[in-house]
Amino acid sequence: MKKLWTLGCLCMVFAVLLSACGGGGNATSSSGSNQPVTLRYMIWDQNQVPAMNQIITEFKKSHANIDVKVDVTPYDQYWTKLETAVTGGSAGDVFWMNGPNIVKYASNDVLMPIDDQISADKVDLKNYPDALVALYTVNGKHYALPKDFDTVGLWYNKQLFDAAGVKYPDATWNWQTLRDAAKKLTNTSKGVWGVAAPLRDQTGFYNTIPQNGGYVIADDKKSSGLDKPEAIGGIQFWTDLIQDKSSPTLAQMTDTTPESMFESGKIAMLYGGSWTATEFAQNEYTKDKVDVAVLPQGKERATVIHGLGNVISANTKNPKEAWEFVKFLGSKEAADIQAKTGTVIPAYTGTQDSWVKSTPNFHLQVFIDELAYAKPYPVSKNTAAWNDAMMKLFIPAWSGQQSAEAGSKAVAQKMNQLLADEQK
Repeated sequence: MKKLWTLGCLCMVFAVLLSACGGGGNATSSSGSNQPVTLRYMIWDQNQVPAMNQIITEFKKSHANIDVKVDVTPYDQYWTKLETAVTGGSAGDVFWMNGPNIVKYASNDVLMPIDDQISADKVDLKNYPDALVALYTVNGKHYALPKDFDTVGLWYNKQLFDAAGVKYPDATWNWQTLRDAAKKLTNTSKGVWGVAAPLRDQTGFYNTIPQNGGYVIADDKKSSGLDKPEAIGGIQFWTDLIQDKSSPTLAQMTDTTPESMFESGKIAMLYGGSWTATEFAQNEYTKDKVDVAVLPQGKERATVIHGLGNVISANTKNPKEAWEFVKFLGSKEAADIQAKTGTVIPAYTGTQDSWVKSTPNFHLQVFIDELAYAKPYPVSKNTAAWNDAMMKLFIPAWSGQQSAEAGSKAVAQKMNQLLADEQK
């Protein structure tokens, strides 16, 4: 995800690749309908391999001629490997895609659009969260069926709340409620902070900016919204918590992660994704001392939603079989298998109950309830470029060396330059 492509070079490479395979969405399989075919499925999470293998076993029952081999690469190496494979024409037939990369890959003709297949097989996209469908739609074309999703909740330490005599968070909480509670929960003599305010996007300001009526990137992907008053307010929410000493400093949270502090009883509240449920359930300290609530609201309710999609390589030699597999991966049957593992929330509507019940210690239903007001993860053609710049340029504001307004405007200026480069 960190390494960027030269678009001119990409276009030449993919022109050659696509001419060799006959293009994208209208390609037909080179094999007969009953000929044996082996698909390569690229993923990055070893923990999900058992569920993926179960899904493949079920898929084979109705597609006996299609074998699927799972190819696992750790996330830190996944994007470099995928970029090399795509450029060399050796990418998996089907692979995982995320929000920060979808526009880049789709706009460079690396992925096969699946609108014709969705229409022909009458796949109902209403079975998935609207925000996820929108995330994987580029220039009006669909490129993925959503696999899973995550939202962000307010994790809290019940033991610290009880000791401070503070009521547990609930759906009535707003920004001011959180600020007041954080001050009461902070105990400097014991080295306990009321809340963690780290410099983070998905579990941080990507939530508070829309809660304050702002946006990170415009719908047309051409400009930043971070210099607008609403977005600045969403940034200041975090920097104020540090200035009020209700949160550790940025330096302290760099030395020791907020999660580690939370798991040792040094932080009372933490914004965290649904994916942290498994870790907190397994941690000896947190497994019976913490719980989770919906995020406090600002001017409105909002949480950022992200999730993976299953995509098809535009260069696959077996597009028909690859689509059959992606269609099954997006089915209720596959989602039920994923849910029972407890590792991810399946995207297929109505299958999340098993995931909620997988960790009964926590009220995980809050992550599902937040779907009603979830906002898509901010992306563009080259998300990584401006995201990296954004995280670096916000450091002075989080360190107290610059105001939230000055920091936001500096980020917006740089972001607008990078977005303009994308249009060239």
